[in-house]
Amino acid sequence: MDAHDRDGSGRPSSGALEALFAPASVAVIGASDDIRKWGNWLAKGALAGPVPVHLVNARADVVLGRPAVPSLVQAGLTADLAVVAVPASAFEAAVDDALAAGARAIVGISAGLGETGPEGIAREQAVVVRVQAAGAVLLGPNCLGVSDAAAGLSLTSNPLPPGDVAFISQSGNLSLELAKLLDDYGLGFSRFASLGNQAHLDAADLVEATVLHASTKVIAVYCEDFRDGRRFVQAALDARNSGKAVVLLTVGSSEASARQASSHTASLVTSSDVVDAACAAGGIVRVNTPSQMVDAIALLRESPMARGRNVAIITDGGGHAAIAADVAESLDLNVVHFTDSLAATVAADLPAAATSVNPIDVAGGGEQDLSCFGRVVHSVLTSGEVDAMVVSGYFGGYGQYGEALADLEVATAGALADAVTASGRPLVVHSMYPLSAAATVLRRRGVPVYRTIEGALVALGESAGVEPLGLSPIPEPESQLPAFGYWEVRSALVEAGVQFPDAQLVSSDAELESVLPSLQFPVVLKAMGLLHKTDVGGVRLGIIDVEELRAEYRSMVDRLDPPAVTVEHMVDTTSGVELIVGVRQDARFGPVAMVGGGGILTEVLDDVATSLAPVDASRATDLLRTLRTSALLDGVRGRPAVDVDAVAQQIAAIVNFACTHPEIADFEVNPLLATASGAVALDARAIAAG
Repeated sequence: MDAHDRDGSGRPSSGALEALFAPASVAVIGASDDIRKWGNWLAKGALAGPVPVHLVNARADVVLGRPAVPSLVQAGLTADLAVVAVPASAFEAAVDDALAAGARAIVGISAGLGETGPEGIAREQAVVVRVQAAGAVLLGPNCLGVSDAAAGLSLTSNPLPPGDVAFISQSGNLSLELAKLLDDYGLGFSRFASLGNQAHLDAADLVEATVLHASTKVIAVYCEDFRDGRRFVQAALDARNSGKAVVLLTVGSSEASARQASSHTASLVTSSDVVDAACAAGGIVRVNTPSQMVDAIALLRESPMARGRNVAIITDGGGHAAIAADVAESLDLNVVHFTDSLAATVAADLPAAATSVNPIDVAGGGEQDLSCFGRVVHSVLTSGEVDAMVVSGYFGGYGQYGEALADLEVATAGALADAVTASGRPLVVHSMYPLSAAATVLRRRGVPVYRTIEGALVALGESAGVEPLGLSPIPEPESQLPAFGYWEVRSALVEAGVQFPDAQLVSSDAELESVLPSLQFPVVLKAMGLLHKTDVGGVRLGIIDVEELRAEYRSMVDRLDPPAVTVEHMVDTTSGVELIVGVRQDARFGPVAMVGGGGILTEVLDDVATSLAPVDASRATDLLRTLRTSALLDGVRGRPAVDVDAVAQQIAAIVNFACTHPEIADFEVNPLLATASGAVALDARAIAAG
C-alpha cells in the first residue's frame, strides 16, 4: 500500500477501492432466507447485480434457492468484495475468512463493535490491522452498505434510485431519506457509501475515491466525525478542481466540539465555527437539513456556481416579487439596483405595465408577451451586474391556457437555459407548476426548478460566492517552549517578530530597584503564574511614578505571592482598536485561527472570525473585514484609521507562531492593539496540550 500517515495506518490503494465499488465478484457472509435480516436484503441485492455471488451461511446449505457454503476458504472460493452481516461475536472470523479468500474490500454491516466502548474499539482495530496487512480496505463496521449504479452494485438494505449524486454518509437512515427527496427531483445516487464507525476508511478516503468517478456530478456528505479533517478539506478541493461541488450536512457532534473554559479562544471557537472554517478552505457548500442538501444538489449538479451574492429577480406579480426580495435579503443575497443603462434595456424588453427596477415585475403581462422572460433574463445575466438570477411565481403555468402559449412557454424555457449558457451565471426558478412541460425542459437543461421560493433562494444563498480559500501546509515544529508562563510566551513571540511594549521581569525588591532607571512611565504591573490575572487583581494599570510602583509591587506580592512580576510600559489605548488573536489545536482539523474584538469585552462582543491555520497577511485582512466591528478599523468619531496591512502582518506572525508549537493546545494574544502605526500585543497566554 501507499504510505499515508493517518494514525499509523496506510492510505487505501486504488485497486482496493475499485473492488469496493466495482468488484469482480461478491460474497455475502451471513446470507439468510429470513426477510427480517440484513443477510437477506444484501443477498437479494447482490444477486440482482452482474457479477458472480457467493452466499455464506454456517448453518444452511441453500439460501434464496442458491447453494450456500459455511466458509469461503473451506469451499475453495475467492471473492473480490465481501459484505459481512453476522453477529459481532462472529465478525472477526468472517473477516479473516474473506481476507483468506482474496477479498480486497470488506463492508462491515455488523454492529456491536467500536460503538460499544473501549473493548469494541480494540477488537475493531485488531481487525483493521489484519485488513491493512492484506492490502485490503474495510468500510464500516456498523454501516448500511455500499452501492454503485454504473457497476450495478447494490449492497444496501433498500434499493436506491440511480443517478449522478455520490452520497457518503455516517448515518444509514439519512441516506434513505435523501433517496426519497432526490427521487422527488428525478435524481438519484451514482454511488453510495455508509461510513459507519470509520474504523478504516473515513470520509476523506471516500471523497478521494469519488473525485474522478465519471458518473458523479455532485458529492454529498453527511459526517459527524471527520477523523482527518484537513485531508477531507484537501479531498474537497480536489473535487472542486475536477468540476464537482461538495455539499456537506453535519451536526458537529465530534471530538472537535469539546470546549475548554480556561481560555477565551476555546470558549469562542465552537465546533461549528471550525467546520465553517474548513468549508471556507475547501469551497464546500454547507447545509443544515436533508431538504436543503437536496435543494443545493439540484442547483449544483449542472449549473455554474454564483461567483458573488448580487442577484436579480423577475416575477409576474408584485406579491411574489416582494416576498422573493425579502427572502433573498434575509439570506444576505443582495437584490441590486440596476444601472440606468441596464434598467433601460430591461424596460425595452418588458410589457408597458411592467416595472424595470429590481425585483422586476411583469405585472400580469406574461400572457401578452411570455417571451419577455427569456429576453430579460438574457439581458440581466449577461450584463455583468449580477451573479445570479431568480424567476419566481407563475412561470410554468401559462401553458394551461392553450397550445400556442404551451409551445411558447416551452420555447421560453429553452431561452432561459440559453441565457445561463451564454452568461456562465446560474438561474434558479420557483414555479407554482414545477411538473409542467416548461419546468421539465428547464431541469433537462440543468436549470433547477423549486416548489417554494425559500427552497430556491436557500440553495442559491448557500452556494453563492463559495470559492475555496485553499489549505496552507502546517509549518514544521520549532523547539518546544521551556514553559508556558506569560514571560516565556511573550519572549518567544518577540523572537517571532511580534511587537510588545518594553518590559522587565522582576522577582525581588532588589531587582525592582535595579530596573527603575530604565522605566518609562506610566507602567503596568502584572503578576506571573496566574491564568486569569485580571480577575484576581494580578494586573495594575496606570502606575505613574516610582513611589506608586514600589507600593503596588509590595501589595501584589503580599496578596498573591507570585513567582515574579513584569513591569511594562503602558501603551495609550484610546486611539486604537483592541483585538484578540487566538489559535486552537483542533483534534480533527489541526490549528484553527480566530480573530475578533478584544480586550475586556471579548466575550461580550462575541464578534469573531475563524480560519484554518496558518494564515498569511491577505487572509488575516479578510478575517478582519469579516468582523461586525470592522468599521472601527477605518476610523470613527475622530479616531485615526488603523494601518490594516501592518496589523494583518502581526496577526499572521502570531498565528504562524502558534502553528509551529503544537505543544500549545490553546493560545491567544488579547488584546492586540491596532493603531495607525501598526499593532502591539499587550498580553498573551498559552495552555499546554494534554
